[in-house]
Amino acid sequence: MKKTKRILALIGAILLLLLYVVAFVATVLDHTSDMRYWKAAVAATIIIPVLIWAYSFVYRLLKGSDKESDDVTKKP
Repeated sequence: MKKTKRILALIGAILLLLLYVVAFVATVLDHTSDMRYWKAAVAATIIIPVLIWAYSFVYRLLKGSDKESDDVTKKP
């Protein structure tokens, strides 16, 4: 589970980086001064991780998992 979380975090970081690259390219090509692409990128950077956390939190609540199985600091 720990390895899966690391892989998903890396994929998320790459997607956020690509989001900013696309926003930069779109801003350069659009030649407008309203910065709507940058605003959308910043909003997505904040909103998407919060939604993912909220979904996983609600899933854990509905699943009813015990704290012992979710403890990542537990040594084998």
